[in-house]
Amino acid sequence: MEKKFKRTTVTSALPYANGGVHIGHLAGVYVPADIYVRYLRLKGEDVMFVGGSDEHGVPVTQRARKEGITPQQVVDRYHKMIKDSFEEFGISFDVYSRTTSATHHKFASDFFRKLYDDGKLIEKTTKQFFDETTGTFKTDRDIVGECPHCHAEANGDQCEKCGRDLDPTELINPRSKENGAKLVLKDTTNWFLPLNEYEGWLKQWILEDHKEWRSNVYGQCKSWLDMELQPRAMTRDLDWGIPVPVEGAEGKVLYVWFDAPIGYISNTKELCESDPGRWGTWQQWWQQDDTRLVHFIGKDNIVFHCIIFPVMMKAHGGYIMPDNVPANEFLNLEGDKISTSRNWAVWLHEYLRDFPGKQDVLRYALTASAPETKDNDFTWAEFQARNNNELVAVYGNFVNRALQLTQKYYDGVVPACGELTDYDRQTIAEFKDVKLKVESLLDNFRFRDAQKEAMNLARIGNKYIADCEPWKVIKTDPERVKTIINISLQLTANLAIAFEPFLPFSSKKLYQMLAVEPLGWDNLGSTELLKAGHQLGKPELLFEKIEDDAIKAQTDRLERIKKENEAAAFKAEPVKKEVSFDDFEKLDIRVGTILSCEKVKKSNKLLKFEIADGLENRTILSGIAQHYQPEELVGKQVCFIANFPTRKMMGLESQGMILSAVNFDGSLSVITPQREVKPGCQVG
Repeated sequence: MEKKFKRTTVTSALPYANGGVHIGHLAGVYVPADIYVRYLRLKGEDVMFVGGSDEHGVPVTQRARKEGITPQQVVDRYHKMIKDSFEEFGISFDVYSRTTSATHHKFASDFFRKLYDDGKLIEKTTKQFFDETTGTFKTDRDIVGECPHCHAEANGDQCEKCGRDLDPTELINPRSKENGAKLVLKDTTNWFLPLNEYEGWLKQWILEDHKEWRSNVYGQCKSWLDMELQPRAMTRDLDWGIPVPVEGAEGKVLYVWFDAPIGYISNTKELCESDPGRWGTWQQWWQQDDTRLVHFIGKDNIVFHCIIFPVMMKAHGGYIMPDNVPANEFLNLEGDKISTSRNWAVWLHEYLRDFPGKQDVLRYALTASAPETKDNDFTWAEFQARNNNELVAVYGNFVNRALQLTQKYYDGVVPACGELTDYDRQTIAEFKDVKLKVESLLDNFRFRDAQKEAMNLARIGNKYIADCEPWKVIKTDPERVKTIINISLQLTANLAIAFEPFLPFSSKKLYQMLAVEPLGWDNLGSTELLKAGHQLGKPELLFEKIEDDAIKAQTDRLERIKKENEAAAFKAEPVKKEVSFDDFEKLDIRVGTILSCEKVKKSNKLLKFEIADGLENRTILSGIAQHYQPEELVGKQVCFIANFPTRKMMGLESQGMILSAVNFDGSLSVITPQREVKPGCQVG
């Protein structure tokens, strides 16, 4: 029998406060979490939505060093940016705090100390990379070297090129990311959580008791448990973080993955203490068996939320375990992996600037392509199509038709519903079932399908109005039109309810046009939401088309970023074997003026040049047709090798070779003199 809960604690992964939030974060974590929380609230359930910024860890210190500021200045800036963006986007946290708060520092410190005092941690001395030039130990993310698998440059924890997880000791030629210094291995002592001691409990709790979890979550947990768990360090040799509350642990802080999930609990404590009358005590939300705990995360955090954090709470004692962890896979961008280091992302604060008032469009597009069971791709073309072909042409079109017809025929007053036809009853039956369908999908964390089911309501409405043709019937049977419009308006009100978890801004606007307060989830499927005689508000367009130029601006931006990344990644070819000056002098490099240029028939690569060389004009063939149009080269001066032997190509003779530079992206650029010179001048 399914257990009944009195309340639900919902957490969403704490974003690192060393950068903004991008669409990958939104699709993977925050939009589905917000949909779920809004749904529970609409049902009248007691739910707390906990969020916050993760402000410790290596990425913060790396950015601080890069910018020449303190870690606290970094997190202050990005905590505000992230919090403001979430609020503007409609992510409806009940609390959004931070891990640098005094409440969190004390809570995390006390949590660790209890594990230490209870003998739940083990002390181990291990070898760790050390930078002798700065006198500091280096964490995985502070180390770079050559990947032993693909031989690309990789970080100490993962190779971004081949995707393999790494141990820094596997790297070839490991060095400091900060200053390039060669690293040495040195002994250091830290405290470890013995995950292996909890393996039997984890196998029972996850593999036997939670087979209903998403296959990607269950599968990843199983693979970890099949490999046999090892003790994991819960402290680090760093100077930014929560000091380890143990004598002799100077210069060490709590591991960020120990510290961060405790932030869910400390942030709950902060909220409860700010309004105990509303929220009660933090223990109710984390330690009472009648509370359900749900973590929303991305797939890269599964091991921490399903294995490490539960073991921490189990070792501490007194805490409930997560009932579900509906982790999503990754969202790619235009066919490429989102990368903050390469700026290959759509940042939320930039989207809100470029598309003001269109929060719901992005929420809709991200939910429609949510990576619930496998990686998925976001493209600007699909984003535009979702808006124009679905939100505008289906949902918005139906609402506009229903409201405008009411305005036209009845001055915006809801008409009374008369006698129903079989077709009316069939339509009503179709949308009365939506409540159970959407509920079932949301209860099982299938947000993409649930949103699709809500959109089907609008499709039913469009078909109903199109089939009934009230603009024609009004001439012959005005009483019948009252029924058609009444049913259309009831369906419109149902759409406001059904879409409220997904598109909160649009539902709010629709309620205003209907001139009613939010109707509540229990009323979904009702045909008596708007009473006859009710005066509607002024009808407006619910959505508007997104034009091609707005999309082009975004794709052009990504193209610029792509080229910048390619340029940054470019490494010059090694210098060729030395040649003597005498060998160089044998080359006769001259400047010539291009008199004519044309494509060579039956060749995709060759251009035929007639060049004035100061002596007799000469013909040169060059394989640059894919990089230049013939007309743009006529009149230019180019450098060419004059004393190459004549060579026959495509039945034509070439008397020399035009010099070109090969760019990082493979494009060619002909070599030209900075100032015009006489044809035939030598280069030397």
